Amino acid sequence: MVIAAHGDVGVDDAVELRQTLVHVVRKTRPLRLEVALADVGAIDSINIGTLAAVCALADVHHVAVFHTNPSGPLALLLTTAGVPTHRIHP
Repeated sequence: MVIAAHGDVGVDDAVELRQTLVHVVRKTRPLRLEVALADVGAIDSINIGTLAAVCALADVHHVAVFHTNPSGPLALLLTTAGVPTHRIHP
């Protein structure tokens, strides 16, 4: 399953992003979830935290989560937030 984010992802998007990711991991439970980040411009710290937290939640539910095509600065933010490097695919 692929979830693609587009444009700037800010505070106004935080609840929807969190609810969507949690629903997919807990209810849909695909074998693999790809969060496509190629079209993301700016992203705030709340949403960075959400992207990091979904990895831990997915491990509990046996869902493989990967963040794909983040920009260089976004990839650095993800690793700084604790996303393992093997989950970030350029």
